Amino acid sequence: MQTPITYFFEDDGKVPNNAALPMLVYKAALDLAASRDPEAAIEKMFDANGWGHGRWRNGIFPYTHYHSMIHEVLGIARGTAKVRFGGDKGEVLDLEPGDVAVLPAGTGHQRLEGSADLVVIGGYPPEGTYNLCRGDRPADRDAALETIPQVPVPDSDPVEGKDGALTTLWRSA
Repeated sequence: MQTPITYFFEDDGKVPNNAALPMLVYKAALDLAASRDPEAAIEKMFDANGWGHGRWRNGIFPYTHYHSMIHEVLGIARGTAKVRFGGDKGEVLDLEPGDVAVLPAGTGHQRLEGSADLVVIGGYPPEGTYNLCRGDRPADRDAALETIPQVPVPDSDPVEGKDGALTTLWRSA
């Protein structure tokens, strides 16, 4: 069982973040060095653990944004990225192939830098509704403060399934 790094981010006045649930980062969740299809390896893991809903392959937007009605998972399949989590006052993390970040609803994220070959696999648990908030409209933030606490905690961790760290860390929060 892997132990993820946990982060809590304060509401910065634009991005609400999530006061109750920590963001989880699994460094080297998967060893993709020998994989011919790292995208498929991450997708298989997310699907097996119930986080394949709305799955996509792309990058991370270069502007601060968050989702106030659903949790999100980001897996780095190829390339590298420097991502700021938590809004302007958050943490900047360097992500590389095999790293997985699990963002509770409300967590701001923004790609600051990315290699030309960057491929990110994203997904969501079955509970919740996708939405995109940019933190530049006070009305979005006000609505988010109401919806974020109502987003259900998933039954499984996207990396380790029903016995993963998320099920303990998020349920005890």
